[in-house]
Order: sequence, then C-alpha cells, then structure tokens
Amino acid sequence: MIPVTKPFLPAEKEFRAYVKSIWERQWLTNNGPLVNTLELKLKQYLGVSHMLFVTNGTIALQLAIKALNLSGEIITTPFSFVATTSTIVWQGCEPVFVDIDPETLNIDPAKIEAAITPNTSAILATHVFGNPCDITAIQAIADKHNLKVIYDAAHCFGTFYKNRSVFEYGDISVTSFHSTKLYHTIEGGAVFTQDPELLKTMALMRNFGYSGVDTFSEEGINAKNSEFHAAMGLCNLRHVDEILKKRKYLYEQYLQRLENLDVQFQKLENEQDYNYAYFPVVFQTEALMHQSKAKLELAQIYCRRYFYPSLSSLPYVKSQPMPVCDSIASRVVCLPLYHTLSLSDLDLICRLLLRAQNFDNNFKPKHFGTLVTDKIESEINVRAANVNGTV
Repeated sequence: MIPVTKPFLPAEKEFRAYVKSIWERQWLTNNGPLVNTLELKLKQYLGVSHMLFVTNGTIALQLAIKALNLSGEIITTPFSFVATTSTIVWQGCEPVFVDIDPETLNIDPAKIEAAITPNTSAILATHVFGNPCDITAIQAIADKHNLKVIYDAAHCFGTFYKNRSVFEYGDISVTSFHSTKLYHTIEGGAVFTQDPELLKTMALMRNFGYSGVDTFSEEGINAKNSEFHAAMGLCNLRHVDEILKKRKYLYEQYLQRLENLDVQFQKLENEQDYNYAYFPVVFQTEALMHQSKAKLELAQIYCRRYFYPSLSSLPYVKSQPMPVCDSIASRVVCLPLYHTLSLSDLDLICRLLLRAQNFDNNFKPKHFGTLVTDKIESEINVRAANVNGTV
C-alpha cells in the first residue's frame, strides 16, 4: 500500500535517550526543560523572534483570535482545513469568505476589500499547501482598514517569504506540528509573533492564565505540550534539512513525469523558498479526478481530496457562493509525498495517472507502448496479491 503520507520517525535510540532523561527527572509537562530547549532551537533554526510551543495547530488559532481580542467578522479563505473556519466560529466570530486565486489556491487579495464591513476585525489567511499568500498585498489592505492579520501557516515549516520565515508575518502566525506534517512533534503546534506583549499574553493564556502560584491575569486555557512531544520534536529537528531536500527531489520528479498529464499544478509564490509540503494536482473535470483516483486505489495507492468540500458549504456558516473555490475543491487531490516514498513507487503513480488519461478515455497513447502498459498491469497484480496475502 502507498498512503498519501507517512510520518517521519527518527532512530528509536534517539528518542529513547530523551525518554530516559524524562524518566530520571520525572518532569512530564508544565513547561519542562525539553519544551524550553525545543522552543529555543526552533527559534534559532527558523530565525524567528518569538514563539510558543502549544498543544496543536487548532489551539494555536484559538489563542491567536483570543489574544488579539477579535470580535465580529473575520475575513478568511474557503479553501483550507476545517479548523481554519471552525476556530473562528468556536471563538464567537463570524467567518466571511473571500474566493481564492485559481492558480496559487490562496485567498485572492483583489477580492478582500469588497468583503470588508464596519464589523470586520481581521483577516485570517491560509498559506495553502505551504505556498505563501501575497503577504505584501494583504498587509497593505490590513493597514489601510486597521485590521489584524493572522496566518494559518500549518503547512509552512521551512517556507520563506522575502528571505524571512513565513512565520514572521502578520500579527500572529500559527503552525501545526501534527504527525502528518513534514516536521512534527507527534501532536503539537506553535504561535509566532514579533510583538513581545502579545507573546506574553499568549504565554499566560497557554497555562490557564496563571501569572503566579495562585494568581491569574488572563482568561486562559490548557494549551501546554508535554516533554515527550518535545523530545520527538528535538529528534526530528536534527533530520529536517534532509527531509526538506528529499521532498524537493520527489516534487521535482513528479513534475517531470507528469508534464504530459492534463492537470493544473499549483503556482508557487517562489519555488526557491517553498518547502514542498504537498503535491496537489487539479484535474480538468471532477469526473476525471474520480476516474484517476479510482485507478490509483485499484493498485492500493491512496491520494487525498485536500481540501474538500469548500468551507463555505459547512452547515454552521452562512452560505456564500465561492465559484473558484467550489470548482477547485471538486477537482483537486494531493498525491502521495513523504520522506520514504521510493522513486519506483512515484514512477508507478505517475504511469497509472497517465494511463487513466491516455487509455481509459480512449485518448491516443502518448508515451506508453504495449510492453509498458503490460508492466503496469503486472505491478498492479503483484501489489494486489501482496495486499490479499496470496504472494
């Protein structure tokens, strides 16, 4: 089976060494030494001013909205993971959707101003698949209308914008360190800001609002993370350069092998500063997407419909037509991409997609001869037999 993603795991002995130290100290959580070490090393690696390690990316969004004291309407994207919208609603605000750019798949800055009302308090934009938004344009709009900016940068570890970590932009930027991400702490996330007062507020909120042994100065929540999660983060940080390099290589191999596939690839803001977190492809029609997805699944290869459906269709938000997003969401899938994906498996994925296009729709074959297609059938049969336990 080829899944859409696999978590990177360091050598077991690396993790065990940290676990042994946790056992010796018996300090499991509550801002322990490994959490502090991880925060310091991440700030150094990323080149960021301030950050806090928290429970997960969703909690990070909640802290950001709360710390900025937002209310009323928050302009956001309909093309993101559900947490981007559900957190706005959870915090008692109203999401106002703005359609996306059909090429970058990010929120379209040219459409933001038309959505601003006297009740608008902020813009919450997602760097979709790790591809930075037009940060310059968004900040100019925010400055003009006195709005706060939050970036959902859940996919962005290792992404830069104008030679700075993408986490350095906006009033607050948040990320996820979930196990599906290229850098993970099993479960986890972080908040980033250049404002030390905002950092202090979020640090208090992260720990129930405690400002002393028995004093409270903020409305707080439990957003702390444990020593065990920090240990995994410290292990994985040693390998992250290797992970980023391998993902870039695999991404480029996909592009080369799929140059004759009739799909749209995401337009990147700057390829040199991208982290190659995902490999999305947008098919010409939803039917072609389903046909290709089914062809892969027949060979026990699984892609994912990131992000479907459009968030503007959620049952707990005001219905708003988003024609570009609705169209993209119905036709996009992310192909398997992870550190240990072999070139032979990637090659099989690409050949199956090309076969679905060139043969299953009665198109004239472009590059496949009889021997090549027979080889694909053979590989599918072997893979299916292995899964069924007959080989």
